[in-house]
Amino acid sequence: MVAFDTPHPHAGLPAAPPQGHLALPFFDEAHRALGPALAAWAVEQVVDERDDRTACRDWVRRLGAGGWLRYCVAAADGGALPRLDSRALVIARETLAYRSPLADFAFAMQGLGSGAITLAGTAAQRTAYLPAVARGEQIAAFALSEPEAGSDVAALQTRATPMAGGWRLDGTKTWISNGDLADFYVTFAKTDPDAGARGISAFIVPAPRAGLDTREHIPLLAPHPLATLRFDGCALPADALLGEVNGGFKLAMRTLDIFRPSVAAAALGMARRALAEAVAHAKRRRMFGQTLADFQLTQARLGEMQALIDGGALLTYRAAWLRDQAPSDGPLPREASAAAAMAKMVATENAQRVIDMAVQMHGGLGVRSGQTVEHLYRDIRALRIYEGATEVQLLILGKAVLAAAG
Repeated sequence: MVAFDTPHPHAGLPAAPPQGHLALPFFDEAHRALGPALAAWAVEQVVDERDDRTACRDWVRRLGAGGWLRYCVAAADGGALPRLDSRALVIARETLAYRSPLADFAFAMQGLGSGAITLAGTAAQRTAYLPAVARGEQIAAFALSEPEAGSDVAALQTRATPMAGGWRLDGTKTWISNGDLADFYVTFAKTDPDAGARGISAFIVPAPRAGLDTREHIPLLAPHPLATLRFDGCALPADALLGEVNGGFKLAMRTLDIFRPSVAAAALGMARRALAEAVAHAKRRRMFGQTLADFQLTQARLGEMQALIDGGALLTYRAAWLRDQAPSDGPLPREASAAAAMAKMVATENAQRVIDMAVQMHGGLGVRSGQTVEHLYRDIRALRIYEGATEVQLLILGKAVLAAAG
């Protein structure tokens, strides 16, 4: 079984998301080849998702064997393109999320979890981890959030203390995707506790490791493998440091800048699936002597859903394009950063509305456990929170508006 039932031709449901948007000038020929190829591959995958951790391992293995995880690393480290390409990530996540949000999750975390190594890793670090990530042989994780430090990254309490030959980590990380599943965690900790955001450094923590407890799983509305990590005297060698001492905050933000538009793309994939489900249901559901699709109110609602999707899509593709035009060795220009925030906010909020409309259109079936739209309703909710909640994106945009006004 898969998370969503395999579409049947007689139901009128497309087996893959629409590809017309790839003709837009945001994309080049490599992107236009990626979308249909990945969609065709995804349709053929049959993954039992009743256990999220087992399913994620399976998806990572399949994505690696299919060559799709090569888009999560740069060509020099076994990747498909010269550098991490936001447009490729957007296309991949939109395509996978249409088929299975868990497949999208597995793909995204390979990129996010290893992205900081791509950006700042030494040659030895890149060799040790990135080719294995691209092959699906190692599972990556990004450990930034803490119980009292989510949106406020500067409030991190996890400490990295210098010791003979390396570092000692003490503290707690939570809401960590691939927690208790990953082969390594890119972990952010305070190396100068009095310096706020300027006192954070990044470390690569292989797992399992003495002093690292990953057993506390976090159950979610839509099952995904999350856990709390507890560091208690976790000793690391000197070469576990990733990037410069006290350069961790900038590294974390650069990593998130690359992947934030792809969160919007995942929301697009889910919204497109919800619309496809709504259209198929409206065409076959009969009531009052006609189909649901014959009612003008239904037609108006479907039109609204499409407009919401297209609005989010254009902002998402623009944000990915702007990021790909920016230099790869520094923070995003203000315009590109604001575009990413706008895309993430609008696409996820719009997708929530679209999916809610699809559930409503299904009537009682929409809230029946196991239905695709019911599954989507649970899956979409987290996207409005992780990698920067909607409220954080609004603050970014507000500051950008004020800065532009002078």
